[in-house]
Amino acid sequence: MADPNPHERPLDFADRPERLIKLEEVSRRVGLGKSMIYQMIKEGRFPRPYKISPFASRWSEQEIVAWISDVKDGFEGKKRKF
Repeated sequence: MADPNPHERPLDFADRPERLIKLEEVSRRVGLGKSMIYQMIKEGRFPRPYKISPFASRWSEQEIVAWISDVKDGFEGKKRKF
């Protein structure tokens, strides 16, 4: 089956426009609660949010994806139980 438009290709994650995401989505993606996220930020172990208004903070989706990848890379060579 041929591609409907051979000139279009799916965008790699790095090619996508930057998205800023809310704490709820960050928490869901990384599997950590709000308190743990803020504790890890304080310790320098988690990406800091961007303050977009006096009452709103957002995280870079690309930075969160990179953090997840770094955490997963830390398990290389170690046995994991599934």
